[in-house]
Amino acid sequence: MENDVVRGPRLTESASAVFAVLAQAGTATRPQLASLARLSKPTVSSAVAELEGVHLAAHSGTSSGGTGRSAAMYRLGPAAGAVLAVDLGPALTRVRGCALDGTLLAEATGPRAEAADVVRDALSALPCGAPLRTIVVAVGDVTAPEKPRPATAKAGPVFDAVAVALPPGVPVHLENNVNCAALAELHEGAARGRHTFGYLRIGVGIGLGIVVGGQVLAGANGAAGELARLPYPWDDDLEPRHEALEEYIAAGSLLRRATEAWPDSDDSCPRTAEQLFALAGQGSATARSVVDRHAVDVGRLAAAVTAVLDPGLLVLGGSTGAYPQLLPGVRAELERLSWPTEVVSSQVGDLGTVVGAARLAVARGVQTVTEAARTKD
Repeated sequence: MENDVVRGPRLTESASAVFAVLAQAGTATRPQLASLARLSKPTVSSAVAELEGVHLAAHSGTSSGGTGRSAAMYRLGPAAGAVLAVDLGPALTRVRGCALDGTLLAEATGPRAEAADVVRDALSALPCGAPLRTIVVAVGDVTAPEKPRPATAKAGPVFDAVAVALPPGVPVHLENNVNCAALAELHEGAARGRHTFGYLRIGVGIGLGIVVGGQVLAGANGAAGELARLPYPWDDDLEPRHEALEEYIAAGSLLRRATEAWPDSDDSCPRTAEQLFALAGQGSATARSVVDRHAVDVGRLAAAVTAVLDPGLLVLGGSTGAYPQLLPGVRAELERLSWPTEVVSSQVGDLGTVVGAARLAVARGVQTVTEAARTKD
């Protein structure tokens, strides 16, 4: 079903503040909203009435207090709308539609080659008539800081894969996929409660999400954490090549090394990382040797990250990096080469990028409503 693009009414500053805290809380009473927004109860009552009048807030029952008195509960109204998050992965496209309080409204998954259809499936599952506030598309590229682009803008083949399915007029933000996954780990994964850490992704490619003070560090060009650009190799007889480190340590080379190491008499040579790690877990000496060597390589990369950032915590993710079998070897090599740093496996897995992209989309969707505040109270 089609969703209208609505810019929303102009709000007073107090209504804008109340809307923001209500979106974060999900449901709340007026006293709770007053406390969260740090506004007086009369001001909140006026703000809630304003939001109800334009259907940005709605009554959602009552709450009984300890004294037996009940209070009206409020939630976001139908005019608050929805947002869309798109993860353009190398093999799969994952899409989530969420309300501005983070509630999951729709999701769809399909092959990367059918990305536009996957987006259309998710859009069709959103509540009919709900205004679409913003779209976040996570891509495996550097995303320079910029203003949101219209869905009709050209940004190369990566964005074009889904642009044809995006509703016109909705602000679209491109975000780096590793940075999105780092946000997911921060809020819902292995880094909960930690304000500074690194998310090291090892898979089809390599990348680093850097979180400092609870915020993702993008860099002046949006390229912070682009580990593939580290000069490699450093050798008297070899010149560093473009993205040679990624070529060496990514999943394709891992499987090539497994093929080279596998006995000719053994027809169980793994064709995927999943098969390789499964064989290592089952006791295959060859698989174990390849996995152990990969752990040392990842540990050396982790030592380079630690030398620059000293993050205190590294979360390992990606199609090969997330396997817990790597942890002992990575920890040992990191300990040998650098100072104490905690290393753990990702807890959000393959969904990390779309989960993080959805969180960004929700924050930006709320902003499209609250930035409409123009009048003084």
